[in-house]
Amino acid sequence: MRERSTRILQAVALLAFYIAIWSVREAYPQYGQLVTLIIFYTALGQAFNIFLGMTGYVDFGYVAFLALGMYGGALAVKYAAEAGLPPALALALGPLIAVSLASMVALAVGGVALRLRGAYFAIATVGVNEGLRYLIEGAKIWGGSEGLIIARELRQLFGDEGFSYITTIYADTFLVFTAATAAMATWFLKNSGIGYGLSALREDEVAARVMGVNTTAYKILAFTISALFGSLIGSAWGLKIVAIYPPESFNITYTVEAIIVVMLGGMGTLFGPIIGGSIYTLTKYYLGVLIPGSQLLIFSILLIVVATAFPHGLLGHIRGYIRNYTLREILK
Repeated sequence: MRERSTRILQAVALLAFYIAIWSVREAYPQYGQLVTLIIFYTALGQAFNIFLGMTGYVDFGYVAFLALGMYGGALAVKYAAEAGLPPALALALGPLIAVSLASMVALAVGGVALRLRGAYFAIATVGVNEGLRYLIEGAKIWGGSEGLIIARELRQLFGDEGFSYITTIYADTFLVFTAATAAMATWFLKNSGIGYGLSALREDEVAARVMGVNTTAYKILAFTISALFGSLIGSAWGLKIVAIYPPESFNITYTVEAIIVVMLGGMGTLFGPIIGGSIYTLTKYYLGVLIPGSQLLIFSILLIVVATAFPHGLLGHIRGYIRNYTLREILK
């Protein structure tokens, strides 16, 4: 009974954070850009944490799923404008195309790469990311190196006022929804038999396999779920930037930032991405003002410090000082 109450409190606290962050954005529009970045990085952390946090595997090619999501959302807008489809249909088709592209790539890559371990898996995922980028550029798919720009199509579908609404309020709302859903997916996985299987393989994959856990199937499941949420984030982000170019969309910096957010907050925890995403965003934002261009260099040093001093992330360190059992269990 006590465990069930703790789980309910976890879910309530997760949803309360995203309701609160959205309320702050609405109440203080002057901080809209900063709040949007917090939403983006917490969403990225929540999605990436489903795979990294639950399996211990690092997917250095994770940005490919964000890029596919950006292209998926942009393609829906472009096709809808060219075919004269209803504007609402363009918004509905965007996430659908994004998750379709991501699921196909995730299942194809996961079925092969997740049979590898350690550095071999990391190298394979980097290769997939770069391979997709150069395929799009070389074969001139979706505009090739010239990119896919949808500003004109968005204005055609929604008008000037609608353009502003879609690229701000709608995109931000979709990001919040995706982040909250990814958090709830993590909550569900952690409190289910799948979560126990993933925890077993993260701690000792060989032992888990000996005990009868189908580790490859569990890894593919976590990999695919994480990829789907990544594509949804990309779909919303593509609407904000309205111009998708392969070098920027497939930039591995997104993956590095996702790793920082998850490890900073605490791998495999429910609230780690919230803490990591918020701290990373605020620090990056103000470092960008004070020392432009040095954010990743400073965060690489910070990540080494955190990994050494706080191997379980800041959340794990904080939990060590909490005496209240219920609160400590909620923050797991």
